[in-house]
Amino acid sequence: MLLIKNGYMIDPKSGKDGNYDILTKEDRILRIGKRLEPPKGRCKVIDAEGLLVAPGLVDVHVHFREPGFTQKEDISTGAAAAARGGFTSVVLMANTKPPVDNPETLEYVLKRGRETGIHVYSCANVTEGMKGEKLVPMKELAAAGAAGFTDDGMPVMDAAVVRRAMEEAAALDLPVSFHEEDPGLISENGINRGEASAKLGIGGSPREAEIAMVERDLKIALETGASIDIQHISAAESVELVRRAKELGTNIHAEATPHHFTLTEAAVEKYGSLAKMNPPLRTENDRMEIIRGLVDGTIDIIATDHAPHTAEEKSRPITQAPSGIIGLETALALGITELVDKGYITMCQLLRLMSTNPAALYHLDAGYLEEGGPADLILIDTYARVIPGGYASKAENSPFTGWSLKGKVVKTIAAGKEV
Repeated sequence: MLLIKNGYMIDPKSGKDGNYDILTKEDRILRIGKRLEPPKGRCKVIDAEGLLVAPGLVDVHVHFREPGFTQKEDISTGAAAAARGGFTSVVLMANTKPPVDNPETLEYVLKRGRETGIHVYSCANVTEGMKGEKLVPMKELAAAGAAGFTDDGMPVMDAAVVRRAMEEAAALDLPVSFHEEDPGLISENGINRGEASAKLGIGGSPREAEIAMVERDLKIALETGASIDIQHISAAESVELVRRAKELGTNIHAEATPHHFTLTEAAVEKYGSLAKMNPPLRTENDRMEIIRGLVDGTIDIIATDHAPHTAEEKSRPITQAPSGIIGLETALALGITELVDKGYITMCQLLRLMSTNPAALYHLDAGYLEEGGPADLILIDTYARVIPGGYASKAENSPFTGWSLKGKVVKTIAAGKEV
């Protein structure tokens, strides 16, 4: 048993907050109450005086690179990074080598996930080999434990394939998550077509590449009733398209990354390839529209798109370096520093965006604190200053290294155990 005493609890699902003690037994919460005493027998007591007690965070967009690219990250080190950042549940993307387009690879990934201290789920691909042509055996993969479907890293260009995928996923009651970039409109990916690309003398990635795909997939989702997630949204127009679609259907979801609500294309000049990602950082207006979307509920999920790369890869010339940054160990502090402390949202809203809502999209038993619920909790010092660096991840490709941020994860407890 584990008794967490004297902390200030926030449950973002119910909105309940206050000074409560929490008693866990094995992997469930046994009691939540005032001034609980440890039961007789073996019970560890944690004094959470001055700390915020919240549900373990849930990230539904991470790349742990296994199988195939374990020089960048593996499921063990990715899980360690997640635990360090306060995440007790993660959903892996399926762009591995081999890709997760078959039950055997999915079962391997899930088995490796069970060997970690946190809850590791995985999507399967939408199309075989991520080629955008033939659907994977979605029913078979769902039976094998797929949390949802995505070809993240690659857009699905054939609208007929997208429609069939949504129809089948709707029948299975599983979400489909979309990477929205039309490669036919992009010269060099990872850099916004605008001031950033002009300074580099390249064509870059225009906002239209995202907008057109978002518009298409929202229309098909409304027609099929499928539950979809517009991943790592970057353009103001995309936010508005999602806003309008959500007025017409309840299964429309969108996610924003901490880097997209914190940085603009100007970061490319300062941080080089560490500020290169797909879709790219865009303008200050885009950044503020993403924040507005988080405030009004248009964007209902914060996800990291944790994308580790080796130092050698990121040291290449910017047009040759791969896109993506790590994010699990900086996400919460960026949320507190950039959104809560600046008055855009409350701490309860931030926790809802980072736990309750993403868990609901993928039907995970996570993201809430109640008796009988999962014993997945984090203790946060919301006032502590943190300087990112010395990561648990294998990778260090982050523009936020050395920043002064606010909000430190003191303990992460998954399934009733400190991890």
